[in-house]
Amino acid sequence: MLSKYTKSLATLLAAGLLSICAWAAQPVNVNTATAEEIAESLKGVGLSKAEAIVSYRSEHGDFKHADELVNVKGIGIRTVDINREYIKLSDSKHAAGK
Repeated sequence: MLSKYTKSLATLLAAGLLSICAWAAQPVNVNTATAEEIAESLKGVGLSKAEAIVSYRSEHGDFKHADELVNVKGIGIRTVDINREYIKLSDSKHAAGK
């Protein structure tokens, strides 16, 4: 009996770890994405910060460089650096440069 429960627990843990690993930052165009898409795609950016990004973009126009995101309240250079390879500024395959 214990063996059966141990196997079930191991299976559940493995499934949980796989689902956590599956959620990771992914490229997103911060000039066209919705707040929901930004929040789902960037590490450390929840819906509130993502809405601030969209609001800033609406007021000031498209971002020309990833570092401009630090002008958005709640977004610091650490958040930009963590997500730099995932921040896209256009629909090309290249992420925002350093």
